Amino acid sequence: MRMRLLALCFVPLLAGCGYNTIQTLDEQAKAAQGQIEVQLQRRADLIPNLVSTVKGYAQHEEQVFSEVATARSGLVGAIQTHDPQQMANANAQLTSGLGRLFAVAEAYPQLKADQSFLRLQDELTGTENRIAVARGDYNQAAQQYNAYIRRFPAVLTAKVISAKEKPYFQVTNPGAREVPKVDFSNPAPAGSTSKPQP
Repeated sequence: MRMRLLALCFVPLLAGCGYNTIQTLDEQAKAAQGQIEVQLQRRADLIPNLVSTVKGYAQHEEQVFSEVATARSGLVGAIQTHDPQQMANANAQLTSGLGRLFAVAEAYPQLKADQSFLRLQDELTGTENRIAVARGDYNQAAQQYNAYIRRFPAVLTAKVISAKEKPYFQVTNPGAREVPKVDFSNPAPAGSTSKPQP
């Protein structure tokens, strides 16, 4: 009974020190991160169909297919961690692998005209746009949360409830930022089946 009475006295103090606002901002950041995870998972789900379509035309490009498969697995694993930085790094690695896959596709005119390939490419582009929007929303929510828990008197409440800063969704692995340069200005001649230069 005594503990309940103490708790009831403590609630108004917590509310006055920003407890409710911390919880609200935390939930907003979690919801925004959830949207990133949904779009990253959608992107990962599109990859097997894209790889299968490209394989139908370029069966000898096993190294590229293997890189994309590894990057996709890394992204799926990163989504499971719910860590924004790991997800950002894994997404950048997948982007790099897809760049090489699309470079391979440039050498096969029939593949570039394949309706399934074009549809998948459009879906990936749309998903990447949604990821960019979700990333912006999450980073803004994380920034609001981080700024709030550093202000007085919320900083005291944050310490009491062990509220920690949220990491931003940004690439922290320098190697993950490197996207291959692909020059599409000189398309391969019709009927060409030559391997593209790495």
